[in-house]
Amino acid sequence: MENSSEVNEFILGGLTDAWELQIPLFIMFIIIYLTTLVGNLGMVALISWDPHRHTPMYFFLSNLSLVGFGYCSTVTPKVMARLLTGDKVISYNGCAAQMFFFMTFASAESYLLAVMAYDRYETVCKPLHYTTTMTSSICAVLVIGSYVCGFLQSCIHTSCTFSLSFCSSNVIHHFFCDIPPLLALSCSSIHFNELVIFILGGLTIFFILVVILTSYLFIYIAILRMRSAKSRQKAFSTCASHLTAVFIFFGTIIFMYLQPSSSHSMDADKMASVFYAMVIPTLNPLVYSLRNTEVKSAFRKATCWRRFH
Repeated sequence: MENSSEVNEFILGGLTDAWELQIPLFIMFIIIYLTTLVGNLGMVALISWDPHRHTPMYFFLSNLSLVGFGYCSTVTPKVMARLLTGDKVISYNGCAAQMFFFMTFASAESYLLAVMAYDRYETVCKPLHYTTTMTSSICAVLVIGSYVCGFLQSCIHTSCTFSLSFCSSNVIHHFFCDIPPLLALSCSSIHFNELVIFILGGLTIFFILVVILTSYLFIYIAILRMRSAKSRQKAFSTCASHLTAVFIFFGTIIFMYLQPSSSHSMDADKMASVFYAMVIPTLNPLVYSLRNTEVKSAFRKATCWRRFH
């Protein structure tokens, strides 16, 4: 990526200029980040520790926790450092790297959510063929494919954004390097970039949502056919966690990216960005652990084992 613009560094505007809010915001973000760290990496460790959790569903869940921790870590530590030091400068290449890694992890999460929906479909609708369909090699291919698709999508969006010229101002009215504030900052024509976002982003989200909604349509039909009330309740409980994560994630993403730049409000974008860049990675492990009795049971076993030793 060639730096053909006149800007060599950017100044991040941050969330607010009020000095009296810097320390409270730092405390809030460090609590959020520590919760994300413990929740996501704890989920990965718990799944790895318990042999009964070595199944496709928990394999996908551990990767979902990893990517959530990944894209939160590209943003939150730097935001906290700026709140303490007041240094809002980020280099051109550092800004590009932050956007690239954030987009890679966030895009990979969207594909993983689709993969998890397909896994739930195979579990509920084809339980007798589940072990032969969702083999370890198939699961590995699905996860690697999610990372590769996220990587390629991030390459396209990052290269398109940083091929623009930034010559009029270098002040980004945001707290990290994201696509909408950088497009607003550019002095080049952004029509092509908006087309890329709407076409590539729109098609990606449409494809993922079609996979998820189609999977859950068949799941819903299969649940209605179940005779046992206990089986229906277990199926609903398992799927509710995933559906909650899907609605939270894609609702925010659609609000942020699939609207014209002229209708963007920077203040609203900042609040939405705090939610999907910092809060969603914290909510995912909480949603899955609170709604999943097996995860809670594994956590209790791990706690009791530690106390015993």
